[in-house]
Amino acid sequence: MTTGYQIKEQDKLYFITLQVVEWVDIFSRETYRKIITDNLEYCIKNKGLEIYAWVIMSNHVHLLVKSNTDNLSSTIRDFKSYTSKLILEQIQTSNESRKNWMLKIFEKAAFDKKRNTNFQFWTHENHAEHIFSNKFMEQKLKYIHYNPVRAGIVKNPEEYIYSSAKDYADEKGIITIEKIILSWKTI
Repeated sequence: MTTGYQIKEQDKLYFITLQVVEWVDIFSRETYRKIITDNLEYCIKNKGLEIYAWVIMSNHVHLLVKSNTDNLSSTIRDFKSYTSKLILEQIQTSNESRKNWMLKIFEKAAFDKKRNTNFQFWTHENHAEHIFSNKFMEQKLKYIHYNPVRAGIVKNPEEYIYSSAKDYADEKGIITIEKIILSWKTI
């Protein structure tokens, strides 16, 4: 079932939310966050992904992105497919204390959607919202960077290392981003 939040213009800037099925808090572990950051960096270097802002929360990822190859949908699809494969392998082969519980949830999600796979990690929706104005872009930048503050993880956005807030505070973040320079007019 489609939600209407689709990437229709493959060369435009989008705010995207990637959600783990059933909101499983998997990114509370460093090993899974590393899979995400490594693969975002891979997509930047090899698939033409341009990341303008990002954050990894415990059960979802927000991205402000576009593609310089005009194929954003395919890049996001490949990213989700590959990261879900790596994360599921990690769960199955590690000493993950929540292994059985998580695998049951991911297995049920695949069964409920009648997929040909044994497990479903990400929801199928990307909740893609086209960035149509500077005001909307500023709103999404703030939303992304203040997500960890609203969650009570940090006091200031730039304290959270799993986001691009450090880059916007003129520090070096852990993923290569294209920093948005906003201009404004004062009266």
